[in-house]
Amino acid sequence: MAPDNKQPQGERFFTPGATGFRKAVERRSAVPMTFLFTQVPRWVAPALLVILLLAGFAVTNPLGGVAVLPVLAFVGWLAYLSWPSLSVSGKVLRVAMLTFLVLLVATRFGAF
Repeated sequence: MAPDNKQPQGERFFTPGATGFRKAVERRSAVPMTFLFTQVPRWVAPALLVILLLAGFAVTNPLGGVAVLPVLAFVGWLAYLSWPSLSVSGKVLRVAMLTFLVLLVATRFGAF
């Protein structure tokens, strides 16, 4: 019996058969993602995101909205990259999280 050399579905970085905009985003994301996960200690990114999110909750003026924008961008970026491999429940969870963050930013900028 020959060994199966196929890479498991969850282990791929690039979407198979991706073209156009998705392929460009995945290729351009490879360098910052590699830097983030190899050159920076593992705790830095989550800690920074939690600090920014807590600042967004605590500060009720536009500065709080500015603090949440990097969190929104990071979560949106990860949601976009992982979208093809997600189940329906995973997609719903990401849409709910992004909606929550957009509403948080909107309230801090005085839209509601």
